[in-house]
Amino acid sequence: MAAGTVLAGVGIAACGSDEPKIAIPEGIPPGVGLPTPPIDINAPGRSADQLGDWSAGLSSDVGIGTTALTAYGYAAAVMAETLPGCGIGWTTLAGIGSVESRHGTYDGSAVDAVGQVSPIIRGIPLDGGPGVAEIPDTDGGTMDGDSVHDRAMGPMQFIPETWLKWGVDANGDGRIDPDNIDDAALTAARYLCARGGDLTTAAGWQQALMAYNLSGDYLALVRDRASAYSVGTRPA
Repeated sequence: MAAGTVLAGVGIAACGSDEPKIAIPEGIPPGVGLPTPPIDINAPGRSADQLGDWSAGLSSDVGIGTTALTAYGYAAAVMAETLPGCGIGWTTLAGIGSVESRHGTYDGSAVDAVGQVSPIIRGIPLDGGPGVAEIPDTDGGTMDGDSVHDRAMGPMQFIPETWLKWGVDANGDGRIDPDNIDDAALTAARYLCARGGDLTTAAGWQQALMAYNLSGDYLALVRDRASAYSVGTRPA
């Protein structure tokens, strides 16, 4: 299990417009969306900043803040260069980020220019209650603040055990931080590629998403949002 959703069922309201609605593609996998320009994934500092112009031109249309959008684009670019057989699109990461935390803005949180989410986002205790998995504490409460049960952490909602295995420093600050959207997005991409293999296939994409969250409703919701992003519009 990678994540615990804090925002399942929460939609992003579309802006009112007289323009014809853009048709949202159906099927799995969702499209990969507007391609990112070539970048140096090993550039010093926050490498994702190279996608600033790309994200600025897309942010308003899809309803995603520029910092979060560059994080998703950078994560997809890293995987395209380091594991080209995966084929994960930034749209899939954005779909997950939307469902999990409204791209790091759930319940008044905000994403700063270097990707830090504050206040930090923590899920409910995974105590085996109705509709909730039971996961006893795995980190002594040092990461998620709960020494009895695990809680999902950060904008992509990783549980501590999964984060400790898959977490990566994506912004070059020397920390592997579940509350940084760069680190969280690239960690999610690595996890999804490892679990699904070829995400350009329906079987691979579905396998990856079910590993992230074992729920058909969750998969459908991520798919719908990612598909909207793939054609440059906001989810309904």
